[in-house]
Amino acid sequence: MRILLVGGAVRDLLWGRQPAERDFLVLDAAPHEFMARFPGAKLVGKAFPVFILDGEEYAFPRGDGLHEDLLARDFTVNALALDLPDYPALPERADPDQVHAAHPDSRADLAARVLRPASDTALRDDPLRVFRAARFLARFPDLSPHPALAASMRAAARDGLLAGLAAERVGMELRKALRAPAPGRFLRLLDAAGCLSPWFTELEGAATVPAGPAAHHAESVLEHTAQVMDRLAGLDPGNELAGWMGLAHDLGKALTPREEWPRHIGHEARGQDAAESLGRRLALPERLVAAGRLAARLHMQAMRYAKLRPGTRVDLLDRAAAGAVAREIFLLAQADHGADHWPAASADLAAMRAVRLPPGDRDLGPESGRRLRELRAAALARRGAAPADG
Repeated sequence: MRILLVGGAVRDLLWGRQPAERDFLVLDAAPHEFMARFPGAKLVGKAFPVFILDGEEYAFPRGDGLHEDLLARDFTVNALALDLPDYPALPERADPDQVHAAHPDSRADLAARVLRPASDTALRDDPLRVFRAARFLARFPDLSPHPALAASMRAAARDGLLAGLAAERVGMELRKALRAPAPGRFLRLLDAAGCLSPWFTELEGAATVPAGPAAHHAESVLEHTAQVMDRLAGLDPGNELAGWMGLAHDLGKALTPREEWPRHIGHEARGQDAAESLGRRLALPERLVAAGRLAARLHMQAMRYAKLRPGTRVDLLDRAAAGAVAREIFLLAQADHGADHWPAASADLAAMRAVRLPPGDRDLGPESGRRLRELRAAALARRGAAPADG
């Protein structure tokens, strides 16, 4: 029995990275022999034998042996296998001479950091690979798409292959991209390859919409969104929530009537429903869906925080804190506009939370809420923030 490390884990070792996930291929054994050696393994595969052992996947070859199995994989840089004579130990770095590369372009693409389909039918065989490709570009900022990749992606979209995917699978590829170093590349590739529909329809055409007047924005709404996502990844690496809010914050601009361009008055209100529709279509967790709405609605106020009156600050901080996005809304404002208002906002939030209603003002329903807001606004005004607005 031979056990080989396959796919992206081998790629990572060749690039000098420890793999985050490991997949294994079993050769020279029958499934019953594998189960005899590893009685804790659970059979899960239907089309071909796949076992889960200690949370990791062990598959038997697709097709006739190792070569055909590797050719059936997604991209040339993943069509790789490495024998593990000291299984389960992994080397710190893979020796290229010991790696099996099924595709003639695998080694060259690894060296050049090129993402290319492993076969002409790779994306047709599993259309989720369209979104996996976009996620790989987000994860590896030095990776470049081969022209064949964009062509295959465009063909998959043209032939309607993307519509039948499970929402959760597409949503998970997005979520992984949001935790990556360059999440904006996810959107850029999908747009360039014509693959925003049917899952990201809110951004269809956004590459032709100016993000704002030329004095403030020279880029399109899609490019501005991608840039904000990338800046957020730099400000707080791996913050999926912040990345999603960056994606959602300007969706309302894509809905601005053309005759109003380049201005986008009222895009905050328009963007709320667009953010919710996108989040629900992708079956994202409720917390992300709600955060997308808040990002669309509140980001402009957060950008202007230093100019807001105390009462408006109270309302903004109340809504952001209730949605558990107080820090993220100011990260978004910083990525969008450049100014970091969080130190002032967090101090204001602490001052607000220190305010208590007098006993006589409690249990009065909405009136108690109004009086608490007044007291909180007064507390912020005393901090010298801005003239009180009640």
